[in-house]
Amino acid sequence: MPKVILGLSGALTHDPSAALYIDDKLIAAAEEERFIRDKHAKNRMPLEATKFCLDFAGIKPEDVDIVAFPFSEIGLDRPDRWHYAKRYWYAPDRALTALINGNRRYHRNIANVKNMLQQIGIRWEDIEFVPVEHHLAHASSAYHLSGFKGKTAILGIDGKGEYATTFFGYGENGKIHKIKEFYDPDSLGGLYGAMTEYLGFEMLDGEFKVMGMAPYGDPKKYDFSRLAKFENGELTVNTELVNTVGWRRYKEDGKGYYFSPKLIDWLGPKRQGDNADEPYIDYAACIQGLFEKLSLEMIDYYLKDILQETGQLCFAGGSALNVKLNQYIMDLPYVKELFVQPAASDAGTAIGAASYAAHLHGIQVEKLKHVYLGPQYTNEECIAACEAHPQKPQWEKIDNIPETVAEILTQGQPVAWFQGRMEFGPRALGCRSILGCPSVPGVADRINEQIKYRERWRPFCPSVLDTVAEDLLQTDHPAPYMTFTFKVNPAWNERIPEVIHEDGTSRAQVVTEETNPRYYALLKELEKRTGNGVALNTSLNRRGEPMVCAPSDALNMFYGSDLPYLVMEDILVRKTEK
Repeated sequence: MPKVILGLSGALTHDPSAALYIDDKLIAAAEEERFIRDKHAKNRMPLEATKFCLDFAGIKPEDVDIVAFPFSEIGLDRPDRWHYAKRYWYAPDRALTALINGNRRYHRNIANVKNMLQQIGIRWEDIEFVPVEHHLAHASSAYHLSGFKGKTAILGIDGKGEYATTFFGYGENGKIHKIKEFYDPDSLGGLYGAMTEYLGFEMLDGEFKVMGMAPYGDPKKYDFSRLAKFENGELTVNTELVNTVGWRRYKEDGKGYYFSPKLIDWLGPKRQGDNADEPYIDYAACIQGLFEKLSLEMIDYYLKDILQETGQLCFAGGSALNVKLNQYIMDLPYVKELFVQPAASDAGTAIGAASYAAHLHGIQVEKLKHVYLGPQYTNEECIAACEAHPQKPQWEKIDNIPETVAEILTQGQPVAWFQGRMEFGPRALGCRSILGCPSVPGVADRINEQIKYRERWRPFCPSVLDTVAEDLLQTDHPAPYMTFTFKVNPAWNERIPEVIHEDGTSRAQVVTEETNPRYYALLKELEKRTGNGVALNTSLNRRGEPMVCAPSDALNMFYGSDLPYLVMEDILVRKTEK
């Protein structure tokens, strides 16, 4: 009988998701936010995502054998809780709780999982429950899905799991070995999050905005070295300034932040508004630079020997979505290939927990082939959504969607592109996208201002045909998931200016016909018309909203913005008369 393994995430009150393996095959995965339309779905469990996974696979609740969850008990015989208590001496209530009742969150998580499974009809008595340490789940999500053979270095950086914030290890013959962990509050992810809050964004959501702002500033203008240091193999964050709790936190309008008033005394008031101006653009550049410097030093210290053997590195955790860091990791002389889990944040720990549980049962899960793992909809369902929508959209069925959309794009119009199975993870990869023609001046500003309603300085990414990728990106390194930036060949600068960032880089997706044939066909049609084979691609959502999931979501987005065209499968909806 096949082994049915359900992985769940949501252990840390954000980004709940579900993933389903049947033996070695990843059948479905989805994030709860997409179904309930609440970005990051904070303080929720992945109820709707789990229902989708089971329904898609045709699995009944009683058929589930294993439920895996990315959070585990941490014993007092380990350094995790003791380190936390020592470093939070100034908050004795937290320090003592860590020692006396340090697994309270684990027990709360188990209660939440039991309650959710009961709602679905999965009996606790009938399943094997596998708790997986949070950073092991991150590690498994990268290593076990990478397809790498032989000894492989593994890196995990995020805010925190149970207590750990950073993981160094290696995988060999399917087994993950720990080399070193750092513990809360010594967290590079936490430090970046604290500065994200200071720069006026929301932690766990705005870090990529800081990364996008950084190229506009000067990373040498201010010395941020006082925030954290890596010496003698240990990371230490300055909790006088950041990663603070309790009375050390800066408070504004009744809200406490993850930095202290001393940071305000040093750098000035917290940033407000949407403008990218001085000194905040320089602060963004400085924290990005410090984050890169310390990360690279830690990799060199703990993983260099392994990497010099094989050159293979796997990376997961929220900080693995920092594409600028990933560019510099790839530039290290001893890194030949870097695999970043495309759902590197906590959403991806559903896959990580499930794949780790599979490993414990002697199952070697297959290499990740793509992330088109969510719901898909038929033409009939898209038409039904149009008929039911209050705007009563005028639609028509088109026989040659790639050709039609390519023609619209080359005329300078953006298009909402809703095709196939929804992507798992934060990146739109050609199934729930807003597209533009990157050679049309001003299309990026138009999408930012009139469609996504987001900051004007935010960059856009190119989707690139595999036949032109090596020339454009100046490398043949695999790049299917928008997890790296590349220095763009200067010969392309004037050809696709709308997808090249301030620093001359692009966060590119290389598209293959095998993984997304319809999107590939569209890029081929663009190449016929423009000579480029590149599309501007951004996620199909407005600022502050999750990516679109269902046809009704796409129509709501369409009528809530200045999008002129929406194509759902073979159905074209337009706001203007033909």
